[in-house]
Amino acid sequence: MNKQQGLALAVAAAIALAAMVFWPATSVAPQAPVASVKAPEEEEEEGVLVLNEQQIQAAGIQLAKAQPRQISTLLSLPGEVRFDEDRTSHIVPRAAGVVESVKVNLGQRVKQGELLAVIASQQISDQRSELAASQRRVELARTTFQRERQLWQDKISAEQDYLLARQALQEAEIALNNARQKMNALSGSAVLVGGNRYELRAPFAGVVVEKHLGVGEVVSETSAAFTLSDLSQVWVTFGVFPKDLNKVQVGRPVKVSSAEMGTDVMGTVAYVGNLLGEQTRTATVRVSVANPDDSWRPGLFVAVQVATDSYSAPVTVPVEAIQTVEDKPSLFVRTAEGFVTRHVELGVSENGFVEVRQGLEAGVEVATVGSFVLKSELGKASAEHAH
Repeated sequence: MNKQQGLALAVAAAIALAAMVFWPATSVAPQAPVASVKAPEEEEEEGVLVLNEQQIQAAGIQLAKAQPRQISTLLSLPGEVRFDEDRTSHIVPRAAGVVESVKVNLGQRVKQGELLAVIASQQISDQRSELAASQRRVELARTTFQRERQLWQDKISAEQDYLLARQALQEAEIALNNARQKMNALSGSAVLVGGNRYELRAPFAGVVVEKHLGVGEVVSETSAAFTLSDLSQVWVTFGVFPKDLNKVQVGRPVKVSSAEMGTDVMGTVAYVGNLLGEQTRTATVRVSVANPDDSWRPGLFVAVQVATDSYSAPVTVPVEAIQTVEDKPSLFVRTAEGFVTRHVELGVSENGFVEVRQGLEAGVEVATVGSFVLKSELGKASAEHAH
């Protein structure tokens, strides 16, 4: 090997060494696994849940078809629960006296005829004496009349004596009837028990909502003793402005709801006032509402929706089909593979159905009962996709 060949060999070795040192940093790029990269058109469509028939049945998901339905437009107003005045009684003493005993407490439920209080009254004693005296005068006047009538028939006494005896009997009978009527005036919620005492008893079954009696207290006919109310039915009252009065008529269905209790109940308009309030300038409307569990308590503020005009909504679905997805009202529409999420625009809801104004066609099947399960599964899928 000559000198030139040796020099060429050294240069070639240097070039090869430089290529080994610098090539990875400048020319070789790391390659990602092919399976981890998807083209956009290959990514799974958002809002799609793949479920077969067996999985749908196992999850307890029920279906319903979107269909037209008559929907009533609603007038929403604030209202208040009150006592049913037809089932409320303000019990007062029938005669002045002193309270001997009180047998019930505030808030206690009582039966019809149950003892409320015992009152001693001098007026009762006086009326008893008057009644007894009237009865004796009638007995004496009847005996005198019968004797004078016989003497007159036997031509022993004059007719004038017979007529005077008959007049005395009639006057005694009038006085007796008057005394009896005074005693009967104490009937109703009061029951005479002898001597100068009488009892206040419940005129019907209900709840003692007010109590103003104490042992030893002096009461009169104007004293408020008890307020008894049957709370199995209550009134809901609300005000309606004159421009809406033609929409609110007796017999119209009304939905009463409470945000505090998270419940609602249906009723009907029972009364529409003829006069406007001086302060509110509204007419009072009353609704009778069943209250079997005593959950609608007087004084509770409620929201009232009165059904006014009705129209045919092209598309309606059950309320339980509506779920909130991405902060929008949504439905899960049945497809051949499972379900797909559909955002919709809602309208009026009534009697468990809601109008769908946009986003759904009539005849389409949607998930109703169990739609919350689909929402949960959709949330899990979105979380996994994000990771």
